Amino acid sequence: MQRGTNHRGNFTRSERNAGQQSPVRSATRHDGAEFLIAPFLERPRIAYFSMEIALAAEIPTYSGGLGILAGDTLRSAADLRIPLVGVTLVSSRGYFRQEIDGAGRQIEHPAPWDPAQHAEPIEAKSVVKVNGRDVRVAGWLYIVKSATGGTVPVILLDTDVPENDERDRDITHHLYGGDTAYRLKQEIVLGVGGLRMLQALGFHIRSYHMNEGHSALLAVELLRCSHRFDRRHSDTPGYNVPGVRALCRFTTHTPVEAGHDRFDWGLVQELLDGYVALDVLKELAGPDRLCMTRLALNLSDYVNGVAQKHAETSRKMFPGCEVHAVTNGVHPRTWAAPGFAALYDKHMPGWWLEPQLLARADQIADEELWAAHEAAKARLIERVKTRCGVALDSQWPIIGFARRMTAYKRPELLFSNIEWVRAIARSHPFQLVLAGKAHPRDDSGKYAIEDIHRHIRTLDGMVRAAFVPDYDMTVALDLVAGSDVWLNTPLRPLEASGTSGMKASLNGVPQLSVPDGWWIEGCIEGVTGWSIGGDGETENGGDASSLCHKLEDVVLPLWHGERTQWIRVMKGAIAKNAAYFNSHRMLRSYAIEAYLR
Repeated sequence: MQRGTNHRGNFTRSERNAGQQSPVRSATRHDGAEFLIAPFLERPRIAYFSMEIALAAEIPTYSGGLGILAGDTLRSAADLRIPLVGVTLVSSRGYFRQEIDGAGRQIEHPAPWDPAQHAEPIEAKSVVKVNGRDVRVAGWLYIVKSATGGTVPVILLDTDVPENDERDRDITHHLYGGDTAYRLKQEIVLGVGGLRMLQALGFHIRSYHMNEGHSALLAVELLRCSHRFDRRHSDTPGYNVPGVRALCRFTTHTPVEAGHDRFDWGLVQELLDGYVALDVLKELAGPDRLCMTRLALNLSDYVNGVAQKHAETSRKMFPGCEVHAVTNGVHPRTWAAPGFAALYDKHMPGWWLEPQLLARADQIADEELWAAHEAAKARLIERVKTRCGVALDSQWPIIGFARRMTAYKRPELLFSNIEWVRAIARSHPFQLVLAGKAHPRDDSGKYAIEDIHRHIRTLDGMVRAAFVPDYDMTVALDLVAGSDVWLNTPLRPLEASGTSGMKASLNGVPQLSVPDGWWIEGCIEGVTGWSIGGDGETENGGDASSLCHKLEDVVLPLWHGERTQWIRVMKGAIAKNAAYFNSHRMLRSYAIEAYLR
């Protein structure tokens, strides 16, 4: 382990070497993944841990926003040549493939993928003890590559090896699958096994960035490796807490109490018996249950939320914690539709590396911008026809809504008053395209999908609408680029950030949203898009009415009216939102505020 750079406590040489004593089988070959890894060992790196990372559309190691953000972070790191190494689970059976039956019910199917088709096997293995058994953790190397020549290695951890007990081979199979015990096993493999894998491969780690609390046990592994420490210099006698804190950074994404992983201490003792003194863990993670977020907060010297409002909410949730704000962003090249990328290449060369150049979007001729939008819209219309059998009309506006289907996202808000929606459509015709998956155990999210299909049938003949099944990165790009208006309706203040609207802005699609998450920062009314409802945290009751009023009186009349004025808003979305809410700006903030501390 590399020496920490924070004065609050550094590891001694012997303490750093203690981590190398973890049970591993070191690599000896000089070809394959180990050969490819060698160049990445030449300089210290930031270890970026995330339960899910969206590496590519065809690799189902992500379920939604958290994984997309992680993938965009690593893609920006490759573009900017910031020395990161990603660590995640291989999730070889994927999240799930979504089918919608005739009644609008979600049906889940396995989504397996073959790591050998996309990554190189790593010979080195680490070992963790789970439930008294040695579990060997193998890995795969995936390299994120940039047009700049920059590269970022990603280690995908895999327990499906012959040496393991059958009960342990499936730990890394299913993303967010199984019961609570399965989840804790996964987090042991991610945090402890991942850190030991980096050590086995010879990485020199400057600091560890935990993307959400799933990987917080890596900090406990660092604590375990620290030598006995002078109790006068530590709040937790016997452990180098300041030294561990100096090495750890933590990004929290969840403003909902139920969204933070918690495990009963009985289960922790069963799976991690003797790992670290129980009284120490309780002091750091909570006396009632092990809270992974609290553990990460107590063992990190830099903590941030993912929007200014989210950081404020997090400070209220965790009194006494200093929570900074680094608002999320999206990867420019990944989320710009081909026509828009070509347009930006023509007018603002280098935009994908320096996205602040998009502030010059007003230099683009109206007809060129509209032509790029029409191409993206045609692509979405074709996808809807192919996937859903619904023929949309390119002459009418499309309102897009796509995200994880769960109660607080309120995907049914637009349908709260069907007769009003009918009346709006009679005076200002519009179309709807929706998409999203509900977690297999989220019954309310599944019911929302059923209700949406029921509403679509009710509106048939008045509003053309479609629900695109099996939402993934490819569907997302077509939706955010091909819609005319992007809709977001979360229950305040439960939207930590939200990045789909940022992707829409990158394609000149203005957002119509409740003022929560990033939209509080991004909304300039009538310039970048429009807000729904009031600004207060509890002012959710009138949002359905506000949404219909805004559509009927402002948004749709503008689209059907003067095209020049609509394009002005499109340019505002690009110049004022896409130019700022991108992962390059976000990662530069992390580098300055967190990594270089």
